[in-house]
Amino acid sequence: MHKVKSAFWVGLFLLVTVGMGVSVYFSIENDAKVDYVVETNVPFPPFESYDSQRQIVGVDVEIVNRVAEKMNKNIQIKNVEFDVIIDNVEAGKIADAGAAGLTITPAREEKVNFTIPYYTSVQYVIFNNDYPPSLRDNHVVWEALAGYTLGSQFGSTGYLFAQAETEEGGVLESTGTLVKGIESHQLAADAINAHIIDFAIADELAAKFIVEKNPGLEALPLYYSGPTRDEDYPVEESYAIAVNKNRTELLEMFNEVLAEMLTADAEGKTEIDKLVLKYMGLTDE
Repeated sequence: MHKVKSAFWVGLFLLVTVGMGVSVYFSIENDAKVDYVVETNVPFPPFESYDSQRQIVGVDVEIVNRVAEKMNKNIQIKNVEFDVIIDNVEAGKIADAGAAGLTITPAREEKVNFTIPYYTSVQYVIFNNDYPPSLRDNHVVWEALAGYTLGSQFGSTGYLFAQAETEEGGVLESTGTLVKGIESHQLAADAINAHIIDFAIADELAAKFIVEKNPGLEALPLYYSGPTRDEDYPVEESYAIAVNKNRTELLEMFNEVLAEMLTADAEGKTEIDKLVLKYMGLTDE
């Protein structure tokens, strides 16, 4: 009887929270207590997005689910604004961890612990086909963006990179280049079409997703200029899970799970590789 009642309230809780942009993943069916909260920012496919039932799904969700199962804990995944995740995890009052395609940076490492990296991405420049930046082979170098207005999602790595390169010592210092923070990558794409910004900067997968959904836009990788053209190198970043510095048991389990999911099979593919393809819609699953 108690199990039936608990199952009812868990089901009701799931129904209500999904409507609020919250997904809850339980490893204990008859216990509605939430042990940990992991914040994310939807949409950022293939790492997090909504399915047809408004459940949050994606690579990061699969990782969190595996951790919940191994720890025998209930973990709530909550959708929030991207630029509050690190601060919320640092405080540890409303969030224990953050999984949102988060890039490891020195500034963030002062606030939170990071797991081992599980994905490496390159920054891309999104532009209107009718008004492309100057290209260097099949990529764009920072210097080609000088004097233009750039846009990127608030708090994202693209935004941080653009800000850093326009400040003292940056590639675009004193070039008149402006950087605008925008609420989402899609709104940045809209800003290009509305001629509010000239170019947008986003992670590779986000850029490709935006281009697929917005005819007339194109995206190419962003590079730093090398001594010669052949020595240009990409603006890269590594994704990891952010964990509150006092949640050592959670950090250890994330690392254990990620180590398993990053082990290559006989074909050289990791479970993370396969999940990226799955949630990009590039498999039959």
